[in-house]
Amino acid sequence: MSLTSINLWETVKKQYFFKLKANIDAFSSLIGIQLLALLFSFGGVGSVGMGGGNFSINIKYYSADLVIGFTLLWAFVTAITITTKPYRNHDFTFVTNRLSSSLSNILFLLTASIVGSITAILAGNLLKILAHILLDGQIYSINTGIQELVMGVCVTIFYVFFVTSIGYFIGTLVQISKLFIILIPVLFFGTLFLDASMQKEPFLVNVFTFYTMESALSLFIIKVIVTVAVFFTAAISILNRMEVRR
Repeated sequence: MSLTSINLWETVKKQYFFKLKANIDAFSSLIGIQLLALLFSFGGVGSVGMGGGNFSINIKYYSADLVIGFTLLWAFVTAITITTKPYRNHDFTFVTNRLSSSLSNILFLLTASIVGSITAILAGNLLKILAHILLDGQIYSINTGIQELVMGVCVTIFYVFFVTSIGYFIGTLVQISKLFIILIPVLFFGTLFLDASMQKEPFLVNVFTFYTMESALSLFIIKVIVTVAVFFTAAISILNRMEVRR
């Protein structure tokens, strides 16, 4: 009989590296989704035109906004996916518990958020290069320094990780009861219709504004960290109460 004690963080580390290898397809799909977003962005993410007499001007804007949007969608789906039963059963190849499984999932989602955010921001620069090479017309670019680039990557990481926490929590609720597959969309759209019928600004719009219109970076980081902690803590608490092989 072995008297070797199992260390939580050693187990989490082993599960984390295992999930990086086991979920490599998630990163492959990330590349595909971002390439698709680049293709859609090639026509410009916005445009404005003007003209008069014998001339006309058409201005198109190119940025990584659409790529970031697709990356957020990918992150949301990935977070839900790893809460499903086949992925949870992978953890039983280790001496583990619900806590170590959840912690390794969070570390994996953080890694996915970092990778997805970096590639999304860099895809914006690639888009500008491709537009300059392949498209006719004059290309103007706003030069950004390394500080702006790093800040853009960091803010995107927080947004992507924030979305993964929501996806992980929703995926956990679905594991409790499949009724949440219906209840969550009904609650989402029901709130929109109810607020519209009452002729007031939708609650979800206020929530969106609360997180996206914050001008102070420090306050934005605090908002995201607190919200992420609440969602992941709630998900961990729910999973800890589930049966071992449910």
